[in-house]
Amino acid sequence: MRVAFVSLETVHHRDTETNRRLQTIIEVLRDRDHDVHLFCANFWDDESGTLERDDVTYHAVSPDPEARRSFCLRLPFDLAAASPDIVHATAQPPTSVLAASLGATLARVPLVTEWYGDGGIADDRWTRLAAGRGARIVAPSELVATWVRERGADGDDVETVPNPIDLERIRTVTPDDRVDVIYARRLDEGANLESLLLALAELRGRGWQLTVVGDGPERTAYERLASDLRIDDRITFVGDLSLEERIAAYRGAHVFAQTAERCVFPTEMLWALASGCVGIVEYHADSSAHELVEGWDRGFRTTSEEELADAILDAGDLEYREFDDRFADYDRAAVADRYLEQYRTLQDEHGLL
Repeated sequence: MRVAFVSLETVHHRDTETNRRLQTIIEVLRDRDHDVHLFCANFWDDESGTLERDDVTYHAVSPDPEARRSFCLRLPFDLAAASPDIVHATAQPPTSVLAASLGATLARVPLVTEWYGDGGIADDRWTRLAAGRGARIVAPSELVATWVRERGADGDDVETVPNPIDLERIRTVTPDDRVDVIYARRLDEGANLESLLLALAELRGRGWQLTVVGDGPERTAYERLASDLRIDDRITFVGDLSLEERIAAYRGAHVFAQTAERCVFPTEMLWALASGCVGIVEYHADSSAHELVEGWDRGFRTTSEEELADAILDAGDLEYREFDDRFADYDRAAVADRYLEQYRTLQDEHGLL
C-alpha cells in the first residue's frame, strides 16, 4: 500500500512529541513493507525535490517550515501526482489539513487526519475547519479525542490509537537494580515532581528509595526541595538516559509515579507499566495518564499528596514484576494493524478494494 503522509515539520526539523509520533507511525508501517512517502518542508542540504532515507521517500513541498502558504498551495497537486492509496495528514498546522483534503480529493483516495495536541489545540476558524476534514480522525487518547470533538469533529469519525512500544525490546533488556519508586520526565514547569516528593516526605518513616530520570530547567529546584524535606539521601537524580537504560531502570523498579500536569499520552509510563511497574497517576484535567490505569488492579488514580502516599503504601503489597503482557495491544505490530485496518476499511468504503 502506498501511504502519503503530510506534515509540514518532521523530527528532522524539530524534536517534538507530535513529530516523534508521526515518525513512529511511519516506521511501523515501513517495517511492514508498505511504500511510505512523507510530504513536508525541505530539511536536507541540497535543493532536490525528493530524498530517500531509511526506505522512506521524503518530498519537499516547500523550502522550509516557514513557507506555509507555498506548502498549502503546492501540496494538493503533489499528492495527486504521487497516486497514493491513502493520505494521512497531521493537523499541525490545521491549514495543511485543508490542503491535504483537496489533494486526497484530486487523488480520489480517503483522508486520515492525525491530531496529537502536545502544544494544545487552538480554538480558531482554521482549526474548526480542519476538525471537520477526514474520513477518519485519529487521536492518541480520549483526552485529545474530546478536544477535537469540541472543535467540531464528528464523534463517529474519531478513533483513539495509542503511541506504540516494543514489547520484545523490553524482554531483551536486563533489569537494573531494584528501586521502590521511579519517576521519568523532562524536569520543567509542568513536571509537578513536587507532588511525589511531598507524598514521599509523609512516608519518611518507611524504607523507600526513589529514582528520578530526566533533566531540565527545574532540576535544581527539585533537588533543593528534596533537601528541604530532608529526603534527599533517598533520592537519586540520574539525568537523561537512553531508552535502553530507561527500560532497565523500569524493569528494576516496583512503582512508576506519573504526576505531570499535562500529558496527551503517557508514553514513558507505558514503557514502565509493560516493564512490570505498578502505575500510580495523579489526576489532572489536561493529562490522559489516568486512562492507562483505569480498571486495572495494578494501577492507582490519586488526586492529592495524601492519596498518592496511600497508593504507594498499597502498591507495596503487590508483587514485583519485570514484564506485564497486559499491554500487548500497545505493541508496535498491534498499533500498525490498527492503522492498516482503518486504511483498508476506508478504501473499501470508497470502493477502492
